[in-house]
Amino acid sequence: MAASVQPESEQSILQYSHSTSFPTLLEDLGLSLAVTTYQAGKLMLVRAEAGRLSTLLRTFEQAMGLAVDQELGRMVVGTRRMVWTLASAPEIAPQLDPPGRHDACFVPRVAHVTGDILGHEIVLVDGKIWIANTLLSCLCTLDDERYGFVPRWRPPFVDRLVAEDRCHLNGIATADGKIRFVTAFGMTNEARAWKADKAQSGVLIDVASGETVVRGLCMPHSPRCYRGHVFLLNSGQGQLSVVDVATGKIETVVTLPGYARGLAFHGKFAFVGLSLIRETDTFGNLPISDRLGASERKCGIYAIDLESGNIAGFLHFDAGCAELFDIQVLPGMRFPTVVGFQGQTLDGILIAPPSAW
Repeated sequence: MAASVQPESEQSILQYSHSTSFPTLLEDLGLSLAVTTYQAGKLMLVRAEAGRLSTLLRTFEQAMGLAVDQELGRMVVGTRRMVWTLASAPEIAPQLDPPGRHDACFVPRVAHVTGDILGHEIVLVDGKIWIANTLLSCLCTLDDERYGFVPRWRPPFVDRLVAEDRCHLNGIATADGKIRFVTAFGMTNEARAWKADKAQSGVLIDVASGETVVRGLCMPHSPRCYRGHVFLLNSGQGQLSVVDVATGKIETVVTLPGYARGLAFHGKFAFVGLSLIRETDTFGNLPISDRLGASERKCGIYAIDLESGNIAGFLHFDAGCAELFDIQVLPGMRFPTVVGFQGQTLDGILIAPPSAW
């Protein structure tokens, strides 16, 4: 266990501790992690250097959905009422302080105002931004200028678009360049009706057919198609699970000490985000609360070896952060940075087409 440390930040009070294996794993894999922290309102980069962890925080109000397209060179961050696009600027990275330390850089470029749609997960399909529009119980895309969003699909049991969070549609899985599955807290068609049976009414839905393929989940999030399998987080149980969409059966890969939300893969490893439980009508009375006392539940990131089901390393947030939402892997980026709004660095970043110079 490493000692608690302070990150690079914007006057952050974040403190964390980690297993000695966690920074080593990131270095061995040659990657870093991008993480959104809903409650703390931050985009976080988790990096490793010489066996030590380093984190960078940038403020984005109620940061939730997160998507990265390395081919197109952009990162997309969903916030309370806007969706931000950050462009990759590798030519800028070596020039930032301290010179030569950073190997990648993301710079804010576009903010699209959606209104407070309770936007949850974000995915990129053929370069287009898709959002789980939780308030209106649908999937939507972004219109360039005229509209805040354009509804594209809703579950067949939701009879119309209305701002009532009828089923808490939240997670999106893609495969082969298409949206394949979504998660929701219930097959309900009235305002927040999913709360009545939240511990066992969660579902996985096939988007193409509209059929519900898995039932009985506990507040599921983060469906992912990976290496021929469909994974999801059975969040209220604190479990990473793999599902058989043909039979509807679910198998637990590992049970973890927190509310599981945020999932990414690299090689044989899964990175799972954990959050603490808010004792409200939404998060109260969940199985994880019965299994673990308040002092036993963790907020952090766990690396799981999918071949063995063992924990390969962990990062715990001990202060300043209680809830994570999404995780993305940044392969080949060992020490990236994000240019923030608080300092003057952004003032001097002038990027134009090469022909302009």
